[in-house]
Amino acid sequence: MINQLSWKVGGQQGEGIESTGEIFSIALNRLGYYLYGYRHFSSRIKGGHTNNKIRVSTSQVRSISDDLDILVAFDQETIDLNYKELHDKGIMIADAKFDPKQPEDTNAALFAVPFTEIATELGTSLMKNMVAVGATCAVLNLDIKVFEEVVQEIFGRKGQQVVDKNMEAIQAGFDFMKEKLSDDVELMELEKADGLKRLFMIGNDAIALGALAGGCRFMAAYPITPASEIMEYLIKKLPALGGSVIQTEDEIAAVTMAIGANYAGVRALTASAGPGLSLKMEAIGLSGITETPLVIVDTQRGGPSTGLPTKQEQSDLMAMIYGTHGEIPKIVLAPSTVQEAFYDTAEAFNLAEEYQCPVIVLSDLQLSLGKQTVEPLDFSKVEIRRGKLVAEELPEIENKGYFKRFEVTEDGVSPRVIPGMKNGIHHVTGVEHDETGKPSESAANRNAQMDKRFRKIENIKFNTPVHKNAPHEDADLLIVGFNSTRGAIEESMSRLEQDGIKVNHAQVRLIHPFPTDEILPLVKSAKKIAVVENNATGQLANIMKMNVGHAEKVHKLLKYDGNPFLPHEIHTKCKELF
Repeated sequence: MINQLSWKVGGQQGEGIESTGEIFSIALNRLGYYLYGYRHFSSRIKGGHTNNKIRVSTSQVRSISDDLDILVAFDQETIDLNYKELHDKGIMIADAKFDPKQPEDTNAALFAVPFTEIATELGTSLMKNMVAVGATCAVLNLDIKVFEEVVQEIFGRKGQQVVDKNMEAIQAGFDFMKEKLSDDVELMELEKADGLKRLFMIGNDAIALGALAGGCRFMAAYPITPASEIMEYLIKKLPALGGSVIQTEDEIAAVTMAIGANYAGVRALTASAGPGLSLKMEAIGLSGITETPLVIVDTQRGGPSTGLPTKQEQSDLMAMIYGTHGEIPKIVLAPSTVQEAFYDTAEAFNLAEEYQCPVIVLSDLQLSLGKQTVEPLDFSKVEIRRGKLVAEELPEIENKGYFKRFEVTEDGVSPRVIPGMKNGIHHVTGVEHDETGKPSESAANRNAQMDKRFRKIENIKFNTPVHKNAPHEDADLLIVGFNSTRGAIEESMSRLEQDGIKVNHAQVRLIHPFPTDEILPLVKSAKKIAVVENNATGQLANIMKMNVGHAEKVHKLLKYDGNPFLPHEIHTKCKELF
């Protein structure tokens, strides 16, 4: 019996690889197992190698595993590219159609199973993925009945005959593999899960759901990997709540529409990836100087330019903080789990209205598209706070003057009204302006308005700006990360502790303004600091040096080949520091 399994299916894009992983993981999720899945896919509609690696465990997991137990291959390329992840007792299950060849430098067993042939005999070769699922069940000694509900949900609309045929395909794959397995092949039977019901979702779906819970009723966006699922989710859900989604002609139109909706009093957002955010920058500056609330989601991917559009990277950090020309107040959040992505996105709308500035929810491809188990979400934790939005009737202004929309206040936040409110008339312009919005080039006014705007974010109130796991008052090592690196860091911590190294961990969730007061005590109490990030220049490490100091302690642990960190990589690199 094992308490954890790593399973991967691979082949050419367009031949059912994603659905194979989806069916397998959903069924195991419903048995109560914790899962974490990560897809490797090419930047093309069809063709090119793709694989889906899924980790199954009886306890919480937040990263892909170092090694591999079972590899399901629909072509030789899958074996050639992935076999080295298999441990010595690992198993390859390959479609006999392509006459699979076992690499010489592996002890993993190879079984050729006629996925395509069996499926064709049952009616269509499209069911070969179901045959593969059945073969996997044989290795796991897993009752195929656990797939009945999932198959019914996926194929039920096509009729009961299609459902029955797919279950036949699973059974046929199971039976064939059972006959192939010999006594010297050790089955990988999983310990029984707790049977509790949990969500299983990608980060983008959690972001979209968080936006709904946070009162968002309008989205303007242009499709781009890896952010498109946010728009696709909201297209389905927003109309039922009286909201709408507009697919715009470009990124500039998307962000300006979102600004316009927020100006009119509707909570709105836009979402994109790095290239789209570059196009949005001027308009983000408009949000800043007009003090119009705006929520933007940036799902980071490999850059620059088109770069690696379907691969992991965390290289937008500096751009999100400093990308706009001129200087404006801005808030940048960086959730590290799917669950945090839900709550942080909902909170982003509160922060945008309370501080009347752009709020960027920073994600990355691994977090946005990686699928993981999520404990039931607590919607009672989500509240709607609209800041200084004036709801009551405004008093008449003497001499029919203008409303002081940009009034200089002690906390930097001015009263805000929506268009058409009686006695609320004021100018709105992208040039510097006085308290009523009228353009002004006065030096004194410029200083007053700039200082006012930046006072807003001096005391940001954000729950858990840093996720801390700091059991040691005096640590040998502090590991710092952001976004999806959390899971791999957490696993490396336990291994480092076993090596006798005292480790603390800080995952930064509020990137800007930087939570210096939260981080500084951890930095002071550590002998060395390892900053883990998927970029080439150590952007988070550099931000830490700017805000916290102690540069002599800081070491950059970087990876920028398009792949996420594995736990053993962090473990190894951290050990090298001692």
